[in-house]
Amino acid sequence: MDGWIRALVEAIHSSPTQFVIYVSGGASQALGWLMSVPGASNSILEAVVPYSRISMSQLLGKIPTQFTSQQTVEEMALSAYNRALKLSRPGLPVVGVGFTGTLASVHPKRGDHRFYVSTRTSDRLWISNVTLSKDLRTREQEDTVSSHHLLKAVADACNIPGNFVSHLTESEVPEDSEVLFNEDQELQQLIDGKICMKVYPFSRETPSSNSERKIILSGSFNPLHDGHLKLLEVASSICGDGYPCFEISAINADKPPLTISQIKDRVKQFEKVGKTVIISNQPYFYKKAEHFPGSAFVIGADTAARLIDLKYYWGDYGKMLEILLGCKRSGCTFLVGGRNVNGVFKVLEDFDIPEEIKDMFVAIPEENFRVDISSTEIRRSRGM
Repeated sequence: MDGWIRALVEAIHSSPTQFVIYVSGGASQALGWLMSVPGASNSILEAVVPYSRISMSQLLGKIPTQFTSQQTVEEMALSAYNRALKLSRPGLPVVGVGFTGTLASVHPKRGDHRFYVSTRTSDRLWISNVTLSKDLRTREQEDTVSSHHLLKAVADACNIPGNFVSHLTESEVPEDSEVLFNEDQELQQLIDGKICMKVYPFSRETPSSNSERKIILSGSFNPLHDGHLKLLEVASSICGDGYPCFEISAINADKPPLTISQIKDRVKQFEKVGKTVIISNQPYFYKKAEHFPGSAFVIGADTAARLIDLKYYWGDYGKMLEILLGCKRSGCTFLVGGRNVNGVFKVLEDFDIPEEIKDMFVAIPEENFRVDISSTEIRRSRGM
């Protein structure tokens, strides 16, 4: 490994940015460099090589028109970005990285030897296309050149300056393009289902290096009140290590999606109190479990009652068990606080939880938390 490569990789691993990287058709040496330098677990969340047609099709959820193209690499980077959002520690910047290439092979190629690299962050999509001179390099040498270019793209996305040796000739000029997104555009992408979440890391607490698990209190928070803050605080003390955050779904199962202005108004509440909030596009807990694997969800007894109510599963006990066991397999748990249900204060012990999923549910003792106020009552008192 050249000295400049090691220095660049060390800087990547020392940055706060975490990333998922999807690579196909070249740049294999870049993966080796990234993983052989100590500290890789600080930055690399996942590295996947979707080399076969079936593997790439499963990754993208469709068969690409062309496997080596700008559209394919953009979709790879977007898919990697969404995966990084799900796997990353809350509050840290994330990057999705895509690479696809068609390089020298056993048999001569009719078309160009070329590769595409793309990086996606919350506010930036960057794409680079390089066409290599034919018969100038061996396959290994082309892989080295593409690996250099990929490594530089990762460093740039992590905002890391540094020396870079491209080994491209004067005629091999990269064609780069960049699109920047503002907050409204990001939120519209979320509402449209293009990105799975947007994180607002307002928390004044610094997460420990081991705080990979999220402790999530989901709701509409219209408005946010002291009961919400106290509930998450108590739940966090029960969980121990974990990163507490609130979550709002822009998509509602029974109502129209929140507008961008509504989302931004609700987000301001969390900025004022210094608490991290995540905007997602999933109203159902079994989908939230897929978005936030390994998380502890903080819920009220009324929500716990709905989770095991067969009317939400078409009256099918087996379907209810199948869905909740899926949440269990994702590593998720539910911390249940007492709530008024139809005028009666209920706690977890008041419900008959199926034995197969009982260990997913953890009671928050009434003596630790009981707040009967609700957002609905606050809105009524304000004439809203």
